[in-house]
This record gives sequence, structure tokens and C-alpha cells, in this order.
Amino acid sequence: MICDEIADFAAALAPGRGVMGLDLGTKTIGVALSDRLLSTASAVETMKRRKFTLDAARLLEIAAVREAGGILLGLPRNMDGSEGPRAQSTRAFARNLARLTGLPIGFWDERLSTVAAERALLEADTTRKRRAEVIDSVAAAYILQGALDRMRHMRAEQHER
Repeated sequence: MICDEIADFAAALAPGRGVMGLDLGTKTIGVALSDRLLSTASAVETMKRRKFTLDAARLLEIAAVREAGGILLGLPRNMDGSEGPRAQSTRAFARNLARLTGLPIGFWDERLSTVAAERALLEADTTRKRRAEVIDSVAAAYILQGALDRMRHMRAEQHER
């Protein structure tokens, strides 16, 4: 099931399960996972992209082992908010993945996530080689953390009503 709105994605998540966040690149896929309370995102790995079937199998294996309750993809919008070829490619990936799993799939605006991840790694005095190895998984964690924060804010608003 593909959810275009974060509220629909949050409602579709199984309680007590984490979320897997993905930063889809042309050569790699950054993978992050949240804790079961949906409060913290952590970088897990950066996969080298191969064929879709192999990539999807590995992602679904990670989701199963880590008991993820949903998959969130970073949606690379243009700076003006419009969607270009990269966003369309991400949506196509989500449609193909949705055919292979019953997990809810959602999107989160990833504008500037790689820039923020790079800045965080520079501040942590990470070597250039290490930054290259982990940048995509750190960007995935940054994307996922943004969505987790939004979902937590939405839950707080519901409790106030």
C-alpha cells in the first residue's frame, strides 16, 4: 500500500514496529531504521544498487529481520517543490516494491538531506573515505528522523484535542 500523505502512512503502520527509511541514489541505497517507539532513526547500511529484484530482495530481508512495520522513501523534490525525473523514478521504485510486500510505503521530502548529512559528518570530523561510505545511510537516517518527528508532532496534536 502506497501512502502519499504522512498521516496516512502513520495510520497504516503496525503498532510496536519500527520504520525503515531509504535514500535512493542512482548507484547506492542508504538504509536507516527507527526504534519501535518511532523516536530515533539510525543509519544501518549503504547498499550498492544492482538489479531491482536483487535490491528489493535485500531491502525486504532487512525489513523482515529488523521487523519493520513500514518503508519510507526520501522523495527528491526540486527546490521549488515540483517533482522531476528523480522523484518519478522514486515513485516507480515504490510501485514496484509495493507489488512485493504488504508493508505500507510512504514518502518524505528529502530536499537538502544529503547536505545536512554531509555537514553532520564534517562536524564529526569524519574522514573523506568514511564519509563516502556512510553518506547515503546517514542521509536516510536524516530523512527518516524528519518523518518520525512529524509523526510524533501529529500524535501530540491528536492528544491535545
